[in-house]
Order: sequence, then structure tokens, then C-alpha cells
Amino acid sequence: MSPQPYPYKHFNITFPPDHEYVAHVEINRPSKLNAFIEAMWLELSDIFTRLSTDPTVRAIILTGAGPKAFTAGLDVHAASEGTLSPESAQIDPARKATHLRRHILEFQHCISTVEKCEKPVIVAMHGFSLGLAIDLSVAADVRVCTEDVRFAVKEVDIGLAADIGTLSRLPKVVGSFGWVKEVSLTAREFGADEALRVGFVTHVFKDKEAAVEGALGLASRMAGKSPVAVQGTKELLNWSRDRRVEDGLRYTAVWNSAALQTKDVEAALLSGIQKRKPTFEKL
Repeated sequence: MSPQPYPYKHFNITFPPDHEYVAHVEINRPSKLNAFIEAMWLELSDIFTRLSTDPTVRAIILTGAGPKAFTAGLDVHAASEGTLSPESAQIDPARKATHLRRHILEFQHCISTVEKCEKPVIVAMHGFSLGLAIDLSVAADVRVCTEDVRFAVKEVDIGLAADIGTLSRLPKVVGSFGWVKEVSLTAREFGADEALRVGFVTHVFKDKEAAVEGALGLASRMAGKSPVAVQGTKELLNWSRDRRVEDGLRYTAVWNSAALQTKDVEAALLSGIQKRKPTFEKL
């Protein structure tokens, strides 16, 4: 079965021939530093919802087009003419709040589709990776970057508290809550070395080309494993993150009571004994 067609205006979706079962999602608005407008986060949601159940895909990488930015975040100019426009302030405050709440929840849902995707998602960031870049990356499973990357939780600089996932997920990704508060309250930039030190990223590469290749290598390694095992591992890690150990163990037992009946266990064990690469059916 060949990959499904994925025609989108603001994203390029490719399936690198040298990386079987891997999808490459590229944010494609380089003239605007890949800054997001509403149409983009709606497309992103559709893309990751489809990839989640595409049987030809077992791992995904997410990158940004062009040499300057993964994404500079939300397109503030476009937002100021839409939801945040002065004209909308004339609406009754309670009705305006209802409208904004619905808008924020929809935006949150779209970014959360990255986390909810059944397949592991690796983000490779370069250049400007600001604001929404952090929201997107902490919804992914693994983050890598280039040496020249410029990170920032930028929202306080435009009068907002980050509301699309950073404040909820970033403290669970890195090991220092104090560091999260510092970068979130100051909006200061931080680079690759600091991101690696606190555990925000797992690898730093020399340039964008190396980062994309590194991400593809990680994705290929994941895609070569049993899709039953990989998808189960992602589900159990994400579910257990916000719950007690006892609850995580109980859910794992229920999940694996079904998943352990897969033929993939036998295939993996036999390949180890026979010293060959295992093959697994699509899921």
C-alpha cells in the first residue's frame, strides 16, 4: 500500500524513500518565518489526525521550511486583524469571553493532535523557534535542534500568558520548574546548549540538514520496531505522565493484556535468535 496523498497549502508532506514508514511534515511558509495563521493550525490538526491512522506510517518528523526559522510562532499581525482586533472589543464582555474561550480551545485541540497522534513524533528545530514553536515541540515526543537555534517562550512580550500548551507541558518535559518559570516570565531567549542541559532537547546538530537527517534516523529506528509495541509505549508513557504510578501500572496491565497477544512478540524474538532484521505487519 502506497502512502495516501496529503495535499496542503501550508505544509509539505513527503515520505522519504530511504526511510521506510516515515512521514516528513514540513511547515511551509518560509517568507513569513513559518509563522502560523488560523488556516495553518487547522491544517496541522487534519494532517496529524490522518497520519495517526495511516497504516503506511509508523513515525513522523516535523520541520520548518527555509533557512531562517522552524517557526517564529503566531502571526501576530494576522491575529490583530482577526480574533484580537480592536473592533471585537465592542462585543458584550461575556459574549466576547465565550467566543475567545471557544477559539482558544479549538487552537489547543489542533496542537494537541500532535501529542494524541498514535505514531511517535520527532521535531527538528532550527533558527527562530519562538512562542508556538515551544507549544508544538512539547506536544511532540522527541525534540532535536541545531546549534544556531533561538528559543523563547515569547507570549508575555505580547501581553499574553502562553495558552496553547507550553505552560502545561514544558514543566513535565524538563527537570527544573524554576527554569520554566524564569524563561516563561522573562521571555528571554535561550539556545541549544541550555536546551540540552535542561533536557528540553535530546540532540544538538551542526546545521539544519544534519538535524533533519538526525531526526529521520531516529524516526527510522522507531519505525523499524513493532508498531504495536511503539504505539503502546507512547500511549502508556503519555497516560502515566499525569497519574500515580499505581494507576499507570493498572492501565499498562489492561493495555498489554490485549497487546501481548500480537504476533510481533514472536517475530521479534525469532529475529533475535536468527540474527536478522524483523518485519512486522501494518497496523
